[in-house]
Parts: sequence; structure tokens; C-alpha cells
Amino acid sequence: MTMTDGDLAAHLAGVAGKILIEVRESGMFEGKSLGKAGDQTANQFLVHALRQQRADDGLLSEEEKDNAERLSKERVWIVDPVDGTREYGEERSDWAVHVGMALNGAPVLGAVALPGLGEVLRSDQPGQVPVAPEKLRMVVSRTRPAREATGVCDAIGGELVPMGSAGAKAMAILRGEADIYLHSGGQYEWDSCAPAAVALGWGLHVSRIDGSPLVYNQQDVYMPDLLICRKEHAAMVLREVKAFL
Repeated sequence: MTMTDGDLAAHLAGVAGKILIEVRESGMFEGKSLGKAGDQTANQFLVHALRQQRADDGLLSEEEKDNAERLSKERVWIVDPVDGTREYGEERSDWAVHVGMALNGAPVLGAVALPGLGEVLRSDQPGQVPVAPEKLRMVVSRTRPAREATGVCDAIGGELVPMGSAGAKAMAILRGEADIYLHSGGQYEWDSCAPAAVALGWGLHVSRIDGSPLVYNQQDVYMPDLLICRKEHAAMVLREVKAFL
């Protein structure tokens, strides 16, 4: 039986997460070699599976050589086999597997697996986002919190929550662990396509930090910034971040 796109994305993200845990628990790798082995093994599974199941679609993966063919496709799968390689190697829970799809450049569908938590969140099966506390929480990089994010957090009287991967940060809002994810340090399409699609499916605000939409399947896959938050907080955050642009 042919899977729906949503079922396929969720299945692939979940299986890739299990593969990554098996690679880590094998005891064959450590340090940087663990991250490399995990990335390559999960990537091979995702790429081969997508080419088998959706042969007519385009494909962009962090661990795969880019291909110009995807630029002519309306449907393009954008995957990140391990988002948060450092956290994966440290056996933390804040790393993720991203399987997203862009339709004519828009992040319309995706699944984000959080293997350390045994959870897969998907755009086509939204849940209820928990109510925000009075003091808003902003997820930021564990090692390099962006000036714009810390400045906005101060301006709104919020609290910084250091966290690992981009996918983990975005999903923290859905899980009720944070309220705002503002990133201005630069990413790539595979870092945010699936998280953006899931956040949109759950009814969150998703945009660039100037309020413009995120556009995927571009020739240059670099993406300077993004904002994911509850819709009721978007206008306030976009207003405050203007002071740093």
C-alpha cells in the first residue's frame, strides 16, 4: 500500500532516528567519527527510501551532493539526517531528524523525529500547543546565542532557554517547553524546512525575522534567519527585532 506523504515523512524520520541510536549504541564509534557514521548511515537510508518511494520528486539532503535537477521540480523533499550532531554524540535528547517537503518553495509538509525522547511530530497531525506562561521563554543556541535573540528576550522580559538542534528548538514550542525561537545566525534549508512545516501545521507563526515568508528549494540553500512562535506573540517579536536589523 502506498503511504501518504505525511505517513512517509513520519515513518522515514522515525526509522532514521532508530538507526542513529543503533549506530551510537554499537560501540564502534566515538567522538567526531560517531557523528560522521551516524550522518552517513541515516542519510543513505533516507535518500534511497525517498528515491524508491517518490522517484519523481526532487531531493535535497545535507549529506548528499546537491543536484540542479531539484530546481525544476514542484515537489522537493528536504532532509537533515542528524540535526544536532554534537548533541547526538553527547547522548543528549535535543537532536532531531528532519524529513520535510517543499511545494513550489513553501514548507507544506514535514516530520521531525526526536529520537532521544521517542517522539515524532508531524505537520499533518497537529496537537494542542500548551498555553504560554506569563514570562515567555526563548530558545537559543547552547554555545552561540544570537545578539538579536538575547536583545529581544531582554526587551520583552523573557527567559533564555539554551538548547541544541534547530529541530529540537522549534519542537520545544509545540511541546510547551518554550514560546519563541528566533534565529539570526544563518542556517541552511535542511535545518528548518521540516520544523517550519510542522510548526505551520500546528498553527504557529513562521517567517523570516523581517516578517517575510521562508522560501525553499532555492539555488542558494543558505537561509539567514527565521522566527517560529505562537501567533499572538509574532507582532511583538517582529517589532522588537527591528531595533537589531
